[in-house]
Amino acid sequence: MSDTVTREADVARGGQGLARVAVVVRAGAAPLVRLGVLAAVIGAVPEGLTGRLVGAAAGAALFVAAAAVTALAHRSRYAALAAGATRAGRYDLLQDRAVTVRNWRRGHRWWLLLAFVVALGSAFALPVAGGLLLAGAGAGLRLKAGWLGRRERALDALLWVRVDWLDRRGGAPAGKAVRGLRSTGVAAGDATPGGARRRATASV
Repeated sequence: MSDTVTREADVARGGQGLARVAVVVRAGAAPLVRLGVLAAVIGAVPEGLTGRLVGAAAGAALFVAAAAVTALAHRSRYAALAAGATRAGRYDLLQDRAVTVRNWRRGHRWWLLLAFVVALGSAFALPVAGGLLLAGAGAGLRLKAGWLGRRERALDALLWVRVDWLDRRGGAPAGKAVRGLRSTGVAAGDATPGGARRRATASV
Protein backbone atom coordinates (compact mmCIF):
# COMPACT_ATOMS: atom_id res chain seq x y z
CA MET A 1 0.00 0.00 0.00
CA SER A 2 2.77 2.41 0.91
CA ASP A 3 4.58 1.67 -2.40
CA THR A 4 1.42 2.53 -4.33
CA VAL A 5 1.00 5.79 -2.43
CA THR A 6 4.66 6.66 -3.03
CA ARG A 7 4.41 5.98 -6.76
CA GLU A 8 1.25 8.07 -7.05
CA ALA A 9 2.96 10.88 -5.16
CA ASP A 10 5.96 10.67 -7.50
CA VAL A 11 3.73 11.00 -10.56
CA ALA A 12 1.95 13.94 -8.93
CA ARG A 13 5.37 15.63 -8.56
CA GLY A 14 5.87 15.41 -12.33
CA GLY A 15 7.61 12.03 -12.70
CA GLN A 16 7.17 9.89 -15.81
CA GLY A 17 6.99 6.13 -16.21
CA LEU A 18 10.10 4.98 -18.10
CA ALA A 19 10.77 1.68 -19.91
CA ARG A 20 14.20 0.48 -21.01
CA VAL A 21 14.67 0.90 -24.74
CA ALA A 22 16.75 -2.28 -25.07
CA VAL A 23 14.17 -4.31 -23.15
CA VAL A 24 11.38 -3.18 -25.49
CA VAL A 25 13.52 -4.11 -28.50
CA ARG A 26 14.52 -7.46 -26.99
CA ALA A 27 10.99 -8.41 -25.87
CA GLY A 28 10.01 -9.91 -29.21
CA ALA A 29 13.21 -11.86 -29.81
CA ALA A 30 12.47 -15.00 -27.81
CA PRO A 31 8.86 -15.56 -28.97
CA LEU A 32 9.78 -14.96 -32.61
CA VAL A 33 12.71 -17.39 -32.47
CA ARG A 34 10.69 -20.06 -30.64
CA LEU A 35 7.67 -19.78 -32.92
CA GLY A 36 9.93 -19.65 -35.96
CA VAL A 37 11.85 -22.79 -35.01
CA LEU A 38 8.57 -24.59 -34.22
CA ALA A 39 7.09 -23.52 -37.56
CA ALA A 40 10.27 -24.64 -39.36
CA VAL A 41 10.21 -28.07 -37.71
CA ILE A 42 6.52 -28.61 -38.50
CA GLY A 43 7.04 -27.10 -41.93
CA ALA A 44 9.61 -29.76 -42.75
CA VAL A 45 6.84 -32.39 -42.85
CA PRO A 46 5.19 -31.50 -46.18
CA GLU A 47 7.18 -31.79 -49.40
CA GLY A 48 5.70 -28.53 -50.64
CA LEU A 49 5.97 -27.37 -54.23
CA THR A 50 9.76 -27.10 -54.20
CA GLY A 51 10.85 -29.97 -51.96
CA ARG A 52 12.45 -29.79 -48.51
CA LEU A 53 16.02 -29.24 -49.70
CA VAL A 54 15.16 -26.15 -51.74
CA GLY A 55 12.89 -24.89 -48.96
CA ALA A 56 15.64 -25.28 -46.34
CA ALA A 57 18.18 -23.49 -48.54
CA ALA A 58 15.76 -20.65 -49.19
CA GLY A 59 14.93 -20.56 -45.49
CA ALA A 60 18.60 -20.21 -44.54
CA ALA A 61 18.95 -17.24 -46.91
CA LEU A 62 15.74 -15.70 -45.55
CA PHE A 63 16.97 -16.18 -41.96
CA VAL A 64 20.17 -14.25 -42.67
CA ALA A 65 18.35 -11.52 -44.60
CA ALA A 66 15.65 -11.07 -41.93
CA ALA A 67 18.23 -10.96 -39.14
CA ALA A 68 20.30 -8.34 -40.97
CA VAL A 69 17.36 -6.13 -41.94
CA THR A 70 15.84 -6.25 -38.45
CA ALA A 71 19.15 -5.62 -36.71
CA LEU A 72 20.04 -2.65 -38.91
CA ALA A 73 16.61 -1.01 -39.20
CA HIS A 74 16.35 2.52 -37.73
CA ARG A 75 19.87 2.46 -36.24
CA SER A 76 20.45 6.08 -37.13
CA ARG A 77 17.25 7.04 -35.31
CA TYR A 78 18.30 5.13 -32.20
CA ALA A 79 21.78 6.65 -32.35
CA ALA A 80 20.39 10.20 -32.65
CA LEU A 81 18.00 9.66 -29.74
CA ALA A 82 20.77 8.15 -27.62
CA ALA A 83 23.09 11.08 -28.33
CA GLY A 84 20.42 13.54 -27.19
CA ALA A 85 19.26 11.62 -24.11
CA THR A 86 18.63 13.73 -21.00
CA ARG A 87 19.11 12.63 -17.43
CA ALA A 88 16.08 10.99 -15.84
CA GLY A 89 14.40 13.09 -13.17
CA ARG A 90 14.29 12.34 -9.48
CA TYR A 91 10.63 11.36 -9.59
CA ASP A 92 10.70 9.35 -12.82
CA LEU A 93 9.52 5.78 -12.31
CA LEU A 94 11.66 2.99 -13.77
CA GLN A 95 9.44 0.20 -15.08
CA ASP A 96 10.50 -3.33 -14.20
CA ARG A 97 11.89 -5.44 -17.03
CA ALA A 98 9.19 -8.10 -16.58
CA VAL A 99 6.42 -5.51 -16.93
CA THR A 100 7.93 -4.09 -20.13
CA VAL A 101 8.31 -7.56 -21.66
CA ARG A 102 4.79 -8.58 -20.61
CA ASN A 103 3.26 -5.43 -22.08
CA TRP A 104 5.02 -5.95 -25.42
CA ARG A 105 4.07 -9.61 -25.68
CA ARG A 106 0.46 -9.01 -24.70
CA GLY A 107 0.22 -6.18 -27.20
CA HIS A 108 1.69 -8.29 -30.00
CA ARG A 109 0.16 -11.70 -29.19
CA TRP A 110 -2.24 -11.71 -32.15
CA TRP A 111 0.47 -10.53 -34.53
CA LEU A 112 2.73 -13.32 -33.30
CA LEU A 113 -0.05 -15.87 -33.75
CA LEU A 114 -0.80 -14.61 -37.26
CA ALA A 115 2.89 -14.71 -38.21
CA PHE A 116 3.12 -18.30 -36.91
CA VAL A 117 0.05 -19.40 -38.90
CA VAL A 118 1.36 -17.74 -42.07
CA ALA A 119 4.76 -19.40 -41.58
CA LEU A 120 3.06 -22.79 -41.21
CA GLY A 121 0.87 -22.22 -44.24
CA SER A 122 3.83 -21.22 -46.39
CA ALA A 123 5.37 -24.66 -45.81
CA PHE A 124 2.95 -26.16 -48.32
CA ALA A 125 4.66 -24.05 -50.99
CA LEU A 126 8.20 -23.68 -49.58
CA PRO A 127 8.91 -26.05 -46.67
CA VAL A 128 10.81 -24.72 -43.62
CA ALA A 129 11.42 -21.27 -45.13
CA GLY A 130 8.60 -19.35 -43.40
CA GLY A 131 9.66 -20.54 -39.98
CA LEU A 132 13.29 -19.61 -40.56
CA LEU A 133 12.22 -16.16 -41.77
CA LEU A 134 10.33 -15.67 -38.50
CA ALA A 135 13.27 -16.93 -36.44
CA GLY A 136 15.59 -14.59 -38.36
CA ALA A 137 13.48 -11.59 -37.35
CA GLY A 138 13.79 -12.67 -33.72
CA ALA A 139 17.54 -13.10 -34.04
CA GLY A 140 17.73 -9.61 -35.55
CA LEU A 141 15.96 -8.12 -32.55
CA ARG A 142 18.46 -9.83 -30.26
CA LEU A 143 21.33 -8.40 -32.33
CA LYS A 144 19.79 -4.92 -32.20
CA ALA A 145 19.42 -5.16 -28.42
CA GLY A 146 23.07 -6.21 -28.21
CA TRP A 147 24.08 -3.21 -30.32
CA LEU A 148 22.08 -0.94 -27.99
CA GLY A 149 23.84 -2.55 -25.06
CA ARG A 150 27.24 -1.70 -26.53
CA ARG A 151 26.13 1.91 -27.00
CA GLU A 152 24.94 2.02 -23.40
CA ARG A 153 28.31 0.74 -22.19
CA ALA A 154 30.09 3.32 -24.33
CA LEU A 155 27.88 6.07 -22.91
CA ASP A 156 28.14 4.57 -19.41
CA ALA A 157 24.37 5.08 -19.16
CA LEU A 158 21.16 3.13 -19.64
CA LEU A 159 18.59 4.45 -22.12
CA TRP A 160 14.91 4.80 -21.23
CA VAL A 161 11.79 5.89 -23.10
CA ARG A 162 8.60 7.33 -21.68
CA VAL A 163 5.97 4.61 -21.45
CA ASP A 164 3.25 6.93 -22.75
CA TRP A 165 5.31 7.51 -25.92
CA LEU A 166 5.31 3.81 -26.82
CA ASP A 167 2.62 2.66 -29.24
CA ARG A 168 -0.59 1.03 -28.03
CA ARG A 169 1.04 -2.42 -28.23
CA GLY A 170 3.95 -1.38 -26.00
CA GLY A 171 6.50 -1.18 -28.82
CA ALA A 172 8.21 1.32 -31.16
CA PRO A 173 10.74 2.81 -28.68
CA ALA A 174 12.16 4.95 -31.49
CA GLY A 175 8.86 5.75 -33.21
CA LYS A 176 7.59 9.13 -34.34
CA ALA A 177 5.88 9.74 -30.97
CA VAL A 178 9.23 9.47 -29.14
CA ARG A 179 10.66 12.96 -28.83
CA GLY A 180 13.67 12.04 -26.72
CA LEU A 181 15.16 9.47 -24.38
CA ARG A 182 16.15 9.61 -20.72
CA SER A 183 19.32 8.17 -19.24
CA THR A 184 20.35 6.76 -15.88
CA GLY A 185 23.46 5.19 -14.43
CA VAL A 186 24.22 1.60 -15.45
CA ALA A 187 23.19 0.26 -12.03
CA ALA A 188 19.59 1.51 -12.33
CA GLY A 189 16.70 -0.85 -12.89
CA ASP A 190 16.72 -4.64 -13.10
CA ALA A 191 18.18 -5.13 -16.61
CA THR A 192 21.77 -4.94 -17.80
CA PRO A 193 22.99 -2.96 -20.85
CA GLY A 194 21.31 -4.63 -23.81
CA GLY A 195 18.18 -5.50 -21.82
CA ALA A 196 19.08 -8.89 -20.32
CA ARG A 197 17.84 -9.73 -16.85
CA ARG A 198 20.22 -8.53 -14.16
CA ARG A 199 21.51 -11.37 -12.04
CA ALA A 200 21.20 -10.90 -8.31
CA THR A 201 24.58 -10.66 -6.61
CA ALA A 202 25.15 -12.73 -3.53
CA SER A 203 25.60 -10.75 -0.33
CA VAL A 204 28.85 -11.11 1.61
